[in-house]
Amino acid sequence: MNTTKKSRLSTTLDRLPVGTDDLNDNLRVTGKLPDGVHIKEIFRDLIKIAWPSFVELILTQLTSMADLMMVGSIGGSAHPEMGTMALSAVGLTTQPKFLLMTAIIAMNTGVTAIVARHKGIGNKEEANLAVRQGILFTFLSTILLSVVGIIFSRPLVIFMGSKEETVTLWATQYLQIQLAGFLTMALTSTITASLRGVGDSRSSMIYNMIANVVNVIFNYLLIYGKFGFPEMGVAGASLATVIGQLVAFCIAVYIILKGNGFLKLELKKGFRFNKKTMSDLLNIGLPSMGEQLVMRIGMIIFSMTVASLGTVAFATHQVCMNIQALSFMTGQAFAVSATSLVGQSLGKKRPDMAQVYASKCQTLGMGVGVILAVIFIFFGSDIVGLYNSSPDVIKMGGNIMLFVAFVQPFQASQFILAGGLRGAGDTKTTALIIMLTSMILRPVLALILVKAGMGIFGAWIALVADQLLRSLLVFMRYKSGKWKLIKLKSDTAKA
Repeated sequence: MNTTKKSRLSTTLDRLPVGTDDLNDNLRVTGKLPDGVHIKEIFRDLIKIAWPSFVELILTQLTSMADLMMVGSIGGSAHPEMGTMALSAVGLTTQPKFLLMTAIIAMNTGVTAIVARHKGIGNKEEANLAVRQGILFTFLSTILLSVVGIIFSRPLVIFMGSKEETVTLWATQYLQIQLAGFLTMALTSTITASLRGVGDSRSSMIYNMIANVVNVIFNYLLIYGKFGFPEMGVAGASLATVIGQLVAFCIAVYIILKGNGFLKLELKKGFRFNKKTMSDLLNIGLPSMGEQLVMRIGMIIFSMTVASLGTVAFATHQVCMNIQALSFMTGQAFAVSATSLVGQSLGKKRPDMAQVYASKCQTLGMGVGVILAVIFIFFGSDIVGLYNSSPDVIKMGGNIMLFVAFVQPFQASQFILAGGLRGAGDTKTTALIIMLTSMILRPVLALILVKAGMGIFGAWIALVADQLLRSLLVFMRYKSGKWKLIKLKSDTAKA
């Protein structure tokens, strides 16, 4: 076994004794540091997992931004309306694509939580069994979803609100190409979820960085038809993404086959169905799937409401949502730390460490959120201008960026604490919160405010209301401490 790899995955938790199984003691945990543990060690553990995730996520989102910027430049300054239609076409595919990914995202939540639990107690066999079960589920479900998605791509795009034939054609092509490469992307995401469960965020950073570079290079070649490649426009951007995802998949498979000191995919053990492990995956994954489904339904209604305001408004909305997604990366990176370390702590029966990791992670995330808010307040219009040269888009987008700035600290806190809850396997609560905020509050309030004549700004007021209420409810659940009591069937497995 490679000593360097072992130390790379080690945390302060590893040197602490296994905790008590007394549920009453678990409820009385106050979040104070255990004896012999220094705050610097806690922050070191958090940052060690978070920084590779942050680099990975930020570069992935920057690549997405580069995609949109290149797509938005189709037609050049002479025909900016072509770029606006191209942006709308890509935007129309976002929610259908994520809707089809719901099952995969949900089961990956289960994979991360279960692998983290077994990492905490040192049970490699059960952790690797969870990886194989996750890959089995992903493979079977993705094949079915890809076929269905490709067949119904055009109806999905039209359902999302496309009214112009050119936009519909471009969006359909974009979505079908994405779904043709869906399998490699989905399997890569399951491997990534497994690695994050043991705190190995560096490996996924490496293969996703390489994939992003490949993506941008092929964007240039295929969107504009450079160096003898065909000029494919919007379809070229989609194909470039698929090529990048294929590269990431190949590297991810190599890493998991080679092993990282704790996880190693042994093909000779096969991918046979295991009732106990799959039951744990479903117990965590099904509520998470419900969460993703209701969120996507709410987002689709919300997106359709904005699309009804016209091509310019929807293109502007798409740009600002893309920028906001960039700001998600800080919260999501620290959420990776929270999910992994909370899961490992509870697996080792150390709810005291689980609470310490979650609370300190929240502190870090909110601090970064404040910094991002300041940047968006002062440079929002300039950032929007990188996507499209239309004065209408820049002016409207600059105003929307004030909404994006306002939600930053709340958004970061919500991502991180929700990540901790998921690491504990508390996905039922997060699903209910998402149902209330994203499926009911945001779309209903957006419809009311848009119809009241507030236009796109009414939609963004609804988005802010969603984020604020969601942050409050997640915080209340975290403070209750009930997430520390959740047990999995595989917790009884012999370590």
